[in-house]
Amino acid sequence: MTEQAEETVRRHAIEDIGVPDGQPMLFAHGYGCDQNMWRLVTPFFADSYRVVLFDHVGVGRSDLQAYDDARYGSLDGYASDVLRIVHDLDLHDVIFVGHSVSAMIGVLAAIREPDRFATLILVGPSPSYIDDGDYVGGFSRSDIEEMMHALDSNYLGWSSAIAPMIMANPQRPELSQELVNSFCATDPDIAKKFAKVTFLSDNRKDLAEVTTPSLVMQCTDDIIAPLAVGEYVTAHLRESTMVVMNATGHCPNLSAPEETIEVITAYLKGR
Repeated sequence: MTEQAEETVRRHAIEDIGVPDGQPMLFAHGYGCDQNMWRLVTPFFADSYRVVLFDHVGVGRSDLQAYDDARYGSLDGYASDVLRIVHDLDLHDVIFVGHSVSAMIGVLAAIREPDRFATLILVGPSPSYIDDGDYVGGFSRSDIEEMMHALDSNYLGWSSAIAPMIMANPQRPELSQELVNSFCATDPDIAKKFAKVTFLSDNRKDLAEVTTPSLVMQCTDDIIAPLAVGEYVTAHLRESTMVVMNATGHCPNLSAPEETIEVITAYLKGR
């Protein structure tokens, strides 16, 4: 491994497991989370694939000193990190599995270097969270502004309030608590900045530039990325398949890992 590759591994706390010479599956976590959110899913794929997990800079076990306001002032900076990982680990024919905001990060990376990616698996993707004319993003602009205000004024309180709505599994409060704990483990200043980048981004026009075959995994009762958003993403990607899951909420990797595995496996076998 080169010195640069070792630095990238340290920077993103990369875990490289599974079949060393297998087709790589690169798992990317969503906002407020880290690679641990994939722990119930990735062991299944490690038997057949080279599974690569990482933390976005600023969260989890990543190098917090590497966080830079300018670089991470847009999703492009995070997409550049994905491509850095792909290059430094010499990954080809990548199956990119991105949850929530990482779905759009993967889209941006695949647009820039489509030859590196075999397929995009987009879990709860949203190209824009704000309603705009006929487009239904799930939130009004005032909703997002109120959210940003709540983040700025009381991040921990916001985390405790929003987590149950994101999980949408009231019968399993431990899931919401895990999400709260994950939010609270993130540096508040970085979390606030990442939230603004996430919820104020608009990647609708980027979808038409994607040439990589894609799977859209849409959950039921997802307050963050409702059904209309999943349908929009599917309709605006050139080669896409949409699966509406029985899983409720925005985090099927935690709430319904078995179904998540089944949907991904069926799609990959179909290809």
